[in-house]
Amino acid sequence: MSPTLPAHGRCLCGEVTYQCSAPPRWAAYCHCESCRLNTASPVTAFFGMADGAWSWTGKTPAQYNSNPGVRRYFCATCGTPIAYGADRFPGEIHFYTSALQDKTGFEPTGHVNVAEQLPWFEVHDTLPRWPQIAGSKKD
Repeated sequence: MSPTLPAHGRCLCGEVTYQCSAPPRWAAYCHCESCRLNTASPVTAFFGMADGAWSWTGKTPAQYNSNPGVRRYFCATCGTPIAYGADRFPGEIHFYTSALQDKTGFEPTGHVNVAEQLPWFEVHDTLPRWPQIAGSKKD
Protein backbone atom coordinates (compact mmCIF):
# COMPACT_ATOMS: atom_id res chain seq x y z
CA MET A 1 0.00 0.00 0.00
CA SER A 2 1.35 3.47 -0.84
CA PRO A 3 1.78 6.08 1.89
CA THR A 4 -0.32 9.22 1.98
CA LEU A 5 2.14 12.06 1.55
CA PRO A 6 3.18 14.16 3.20
CA ALA A 7 3.30 11.84 6.20
CA HIS A 8 3.40 13.40 9.65
CA GLY A 9 4.87 12.11 12.89
CA ARG A 10 5.03 13.40 16.43
CA CYS A 11 6.00 12.68 20.00
CA LEU A 12 3.47 11.99 22.77
CA CYS A 13 3.19 15.62 23.88
CA GLY A 14 3.22 16.99 20.32
CA GLU A 15 6.22 19.33 20.68
CA VAL A 16 8.51 17.37 18.34
CA THR A 17 6.94 16.90 14.92
CA TYR A 18 8.26 15.91 11.52
CA GLN A 19 7.07 15.48 7.96
CA CYS A 20 8.09 13.00 5.26
CA SER A 21 7.59 14.09 1.66
CA ALA A 22 8.52 10.81 -0.06
CA PRO A 23 7.92 7.09 0.46
CA PRO A 24 10.35 5.36 2.83
CA ARG A 25 13.49 3.72 1.43
CA TRP A 26 12.73 0.64 3.53
CA ALA A 27 10.79 -0.42 6.64
CA ALA A 28 11.68 -3.19 9.09
CA TYR A 29 11.37 -4.55 12.59
CA CYS A 30 14.58 -4.27 14.65
CA HIS A 31 15.34 -6.80 17.37
CA CYS A 32 18.71 -5.45 18.57
CA GLU A 33 19.36 -4.94 22.27
CA SER A 34 20.08 -1.23 21.85
CA CYS A 35 16.73 -0.51 20.19
CA ARG A 36 14.94 -2.62 22.80
CA LEU A 37 16.58 -0.63 25.61
CA ASN A 38 15.89 2.69 23.89
CA THR A 39 12.17 1.92 23.54
CA ALA A 40 11.66 -0.41 26.54
CA SER A 41 9.94 -2.87 24.22
CA PRO A 42 10.76 -6.36 22.87
CA VAL A 43 10.96 -5.12 19.25
CA THR A 44 10.55 -1.85 17.38
CA ALA A 45 9.63 -0.86 13.84
CA PHE A 46 11.68 1.66 11.86
CA PHE A 47 11.61 3.14 8.40
CA GLY A 48 14.45 4.83 6.57
CA MET A 49 14.10 8.25 4.94
CA ALA A 50 16.58 9.89 2.60
CA ASP A 51 17.96 13.21 3.77
CA GLY A 52 16.03 15.94 1.98
CA ALA A 53 12.82 13.86 1.98
CA TRP A 54 11.91 14.75 5.56
CA SER A 55 12.06 17.76 7.90
CA TRP A 56 11.42 18.73 11.51
CA THR A 57 8.22 20.79 11.59
CA GLY A 58 7.99 21.45 15.32
CA LYS A 59 10.55 21.60 18.08
CA THR A 60 13.87 19.99 17.15
CA PRO A 61 14.37 16.85 19.25
CA ALA A 62 17.06 16.36 21.84
CA GLN A 63 19.90 14.03 20.93
CA TYR A 64 21.74 11.30 22.80
CA ASN A 65 24.94 9.79 21.39
CA SER A 66 24.53 6.17 22.41
CA ASN A 67 27.88 5.23 20.83
CA PRO A 68 30.45 7.05 18.71
CA GLY A 69 28.76 7.91 15.41
CA VAL A 70 25.28 6.95 16.65
CA ARG A 71 22.56 9.48 17.48
CA ARG A 72 19.22 8.79 19.09
CA TYR A 73 16.64 11.58 18.82
CA PHE A 74 13.88 12.05 21.41
CA CYS A 75 11.52 14.65 22.83
CA ALA A 76 13.16 16.44 25.78
CA THR A 77 9.71 17.11 27.29
CA CYS A 78 7.89 13.76 27.15
CA GLY A 79 10.79 11.41 26.35
CA THR A 80 9.28 9.82 23.22
CA PRO A 81 11.98 8.22 21.04
CA ILE A 82 11.65 9.70 17.54
CA ALA A 83 14.57 8.66 15.33
CA TYR A 84 17.97 7.03 14.96
CA GLY A 85 20.91 8.30 12.93
CA ALA A 86 24.29 6.69 12.41
CA ASP A 87 27.43 7.56 10.48
CA ARG A 88 27.35 4.07 8.94
CA PHE A 89 24.04 4.97 7.24
CA PRO A 90 25.01 8.23 5.50
CA GLY A 91 22.29 10.24 3.83
CA GLU A 92 19.36 8.82 5.78
CA ILE A 93 17.59 8.86 9.11
CA HIS A 94 15.53 6.06 10.66
CA PHE A 95 12.21 7.05 12.23
CA TYR A 96 10.20 4.95 14.66
CA THR A 97 7.08 3.87 12.78
CA SER A 98 4.84 4.18 15.82
CA ALA A 99 5.37 7.97 15.90
CA LEU A 100 3.60 8.35 12.54
CA GLN A 101 0.02 9.58 12.56
CA ASP A 102 -0.91 7.40 9.53
CA LYS A 103 1.28 4.31 9.27
CA THR A 104 -0.17 3.18 5.91
CA GLY A 105 2.62 2.53 3.42
CA PHE A 106 5.27 2.27 6.14
CA GLU A 107 4.63 -1.38 7.07
CA PRO A 108 7.76 -3.44 7.86
CA THR A 109 8.93 -5.74 5.06
CA GLY A 110 11.45 -7.72 7.11
CA HIS A 111 13.19 -8.27 10.44
CA VAL A 112 16.77 -7.16 11.17
CA ASN A 113 19.16 -8.17 13.94
CA VAL A 114 17.23 -11.34 14.74
CA ALA A 115 20.41 -12.83 16.23
CA GLU A 116 19.61 -10.57 19.21
CA GLN A 117 15.88 -11.39 19.30
CA LEU A 118 14.46 -12.21 22.72
CA PRO A 119 13.89 -15.97 22.96
CA TRP A 120 10.35 -15.53 24.34
CA PHE A 121 9.17 -13.04 21.71
CA GLU A 122 8.23 -14.26 18.25
CA VAL A 123 6.47 -12.38 15.48
CA HIS A 124 4.55 -14.95 13.46
CA ASP A 125 4.80 -13.68 9.91
CA THR A 126 6.54 -14.75 6.72
CA LEU A 127 8.73 -11.67 6.30
CA PRO A 128 12.46 -12.23 5.62
CA ARG A 129 14.84 -12.21 8.57
CA TRP A 130 18.45 -11.08 8.67
CA PRO A 131 20.62 -12.25 11.61
CA GLN A 132 22.71 -9.11 12.02
CA ILE A 133 23.15 -5.79 10.23
CA ALA A 134 26.90 -5.02 10.11
CA GLY A 135 28.02 -2.93 13.07
CA SER A 136 24.62 -2.81 14.77
CA LYS A 137 25.48 -4.50 18.06
CA LYS A 138 25.32 -2.07 21.00
CA ASP A 139 24.30 1.02 18.98
